[in-house]
Amino acid sequence: MKLNKYIDHTLLSASATEAEVLKLCDEALKYNFHSVCVNSSNVLLAKQALGRSEVKICSVVGFPLGAMSTEAKIFEAKTAIDQGATEIDMVMNIGRLKSKNYLAVLKDISKVKTAIGNTTLKVILEISELSKNEIVKACEICIDAKADFVKTSTGFSKSGATLTAVKIMRKTVRKQLKIKASGGIRDAETAQKYIDIGVDRIGASSGVAMMNNLVSTAAY
Repeated sequence: MKLNKYIDHTLLSASATEAEVLKLCDEALKYNFHSVCVNSSNVLLAKQALGRSEVKICSVVGFPLGAMSTEAKIFEAKTAIDQGATEIDMVMNIGRLKSKNYLAVLKDISKVKTAIGNTTLKVILEISELSKNEIVKACEICIDAKADFVKTSTGFSKSGATLTAVKIMRKTVRKQLKIKASGGIRDAETAQKYIDIGVDRIGASSGVAMMNNLVSTAAY
């Protein structure tokens, strides 16, 4: 697969303007990225900009803390889908995981997945807040909850994706779930390192720079 089709072209800043969201969509169309990833309030605007193009719309849910109620996450996810989102990136309840209340974490994810049906669900683990054992446990819970992806990071914590964490995630989920790496991936060389160890998607705000910095156009 070509690099551009791995990229969820991302704009999640609280101060992102409508003009910036439209620019994001224009860039996604130009480079034929897999999707744009936006806050749920911007899904409708993205849908209007992307029209019937192949570029998908990914909406974050419970972002960036994951600490809101399951009911709030469900409502946000279903509303985003109604407005045009085709993928949901929800933040796991990190506090519940660190409390070892694994049943609560499982219910939170599985209820969202049940509510959105066949829509792709990526669960953001926020690896910078977790130990190795907690990353493994979070992945196991996501398998049980029937999520589609595990995702490394929001990009709004103290650090983002690491190759070490992704290797742990891949070893745990094997081929049962896909993996999205996000947070701090800013060039094509780094993105390729993640792809080489089994990442299925790259979340990045630097997608255009990645494409422009490629030695040739053969990568997309």
